[in-house]
Amino acid sequence: MTPYARRGVHGQTVETLARRVLSGEIPEGATLDMAALQDELDVSLTALRESLKVLAAKGMVDARQKRGTFVRPRADWNLLDADVLRWQFSESNGSGADQALLRNLGEVRGIIEPAAVRLAASRRTDKDLEALDAALAAMGEEGSASHAVEADLAFHRALLAATHNELLERMEMVIESGLAQRDEIVHSAPHSEDPVPSHRAVLDAVRDRDADAAENAMRALLDQAMRDLDKVSGPHGSEQPPTEEKDDPAK
Repeated sequence: MTPYARRGVHGQTVETLARRVLSGEIPEGATLDMAALQDELDVSLTALRESLKVLAAKGMVDARQKRGTFVRPRADWNLLDADVLRWQFSESNGSGADQALLRNLGEVRGIIEPAAVRLAASRRTDKDLEALDAALAAMGEEGSASHAVEADLAFHRALLAATHNELLERMEMVIESGLAQRDEIVHSAPHSEDPVPSHRAVLDAVRDRDADAAENAMRALLDQAMRDLDKVSGPHGSEQPPTEEKDDPAK
């Protein structure tokens, strides 16, 4: 996943505006006060307009004569854009919205990856297997949570590459956003389940060119991924209900 690459004042302005829109601080339909934003963010009008062009390209804002620049309805936003996904996770801070987004992405993975792995089983090359073997080996190494996250991402990236379908390979932008966030939550928790066996089952089926076994192994892997998330965050991302207080007979 390649996030928005611009740094410095321009990049900071883009991220600040994006997060305000995503959080609802600047609501849908609102017209931006360009002069106030320019003064608050301490940027030139040109820099502000250039930053808004980035958000316009992602469907988040638009500009019209006599109306100015305004926030478009959420239905128009490019929610599958890697930056938009990243900004949403950054803004949600582990909230219920965060968990709902993770589950939405989990459902998307459940549609894409089982079908993709069938193609990988029939089209994989020796080079693809080498990449998958390396990722699985890294997954089994002792290391930090960030190391585990990167190894998992590398494995799923290699699986998509093994389909040799350019459009499916581009889906890594979507899958990696949710996978990275889920992994950070799960791998940072104590006693997380070992991910190697489920990933090895997928790899073994791909190596054997067994499309049915590969699909079944991937579905089992994704089911485990959701169970792991439930262990950490609770079913459907909800907190455990508080214990009911018993009536105090003294009252």
